[in-house]
Amino acid sequence: MRGGGHVAAVTDARFDLAPGECLALVGESGCGKSVLASALLGLLPGNAETAGSALLGGLDLLTADERTLARTVRGRRVGLVPQSPAAHLTPVRTVRSQLEETLRELTGVRRPALRAAAETAAERASFPVGHLDRYPHQLSGGLAQRAATALALIGDAPLLLADEPTTGLDRDLVDRTVDELRRHVGDDRALLLITHDLAAARRIADRVAVMYASRVVEIADAEAFFGEPGPRHPYARGLLDALPEREFTPIPGMPPELSALPEGCAFAARCARADESCATRPALTAGVACHHPVTAALEAPRA
Repeated sequence: MRGGGHVAAVTDARFDLAPGECLALVGESGCGKSVLASALLGLLPGNAETAGSALLGGLDLLTADERTLARTVRGRRVGLVPQSPAAHLTPVRTVRSQLEETLRELTGVRRPALRAAAETAAERASFPVGHLDRYPHQLSGGLAQRAATALALIGDAPLLLADEPTTGLDRDLVDRTVDELRRHVGDDRALLLITHDLAAARRIADRVAVMYASRVVEIADAEAFFGEPGPRHPYARGLLDALPEREFTPIPGMPPELSALPEGCAFAARCARADESCATRPALTAGVACHHPVTAALEAPRA
């Protein structure tokens, strides 16, 4: 940053994702979820630095050059449902023209079949065919989100990154959208779902990864995470306890600034289980990064 400062936006994120699997990445705003997705596609700003590796079929996404990413990765090997679809869509072109262009480039469809193919692609994401000839500024937030989802699904990429794909949608459309994303996975494609919507994550995820203050603090099977025994990290437990159908108890305090992270556990200041051992940063061991993981069963949802 200006003045020589650094912000650790994502630190030591370690996970794998197999074909046929959906991994839900959850956590409060500002914890690094979207930055992680941008890093995988080479879309970080120019002042960002990356280290480590992110392997996809033998290709390291973090070290691939821009030509490789643009010509063989984005849309073809990795699809993206962006967090801000209004900024992602081209403002001076209709949704139809953008779908048709993507179909030509990624699938080779040509006229006269292109018009029908664009309508099929729109319907796949529950985008109304009657709105295809509108420009992005004429769309509601929910419609823009569905247009961006339709574009992302066209290439049937082996890996789909869905960054808050249900923003602006009502509950019925949320369920339809995530169900379509799940159907995209099939047997040979994977889905990384970045979301604040824990109900959507529970609906389609196989595993859940929880981020807090730039780090993955827990990875668990979705069935165990949302059911019994429940999350083991106190922060992850707090996310579920804050739901209205559970205890409806908010997590006290606020996350730390990523530019001023503590030396030890970043959640310690908000954690009732913290003690002097939390002055040392816990490593992610056996799926949880915590000196005092929770072992009791999670309270069942209220009737």
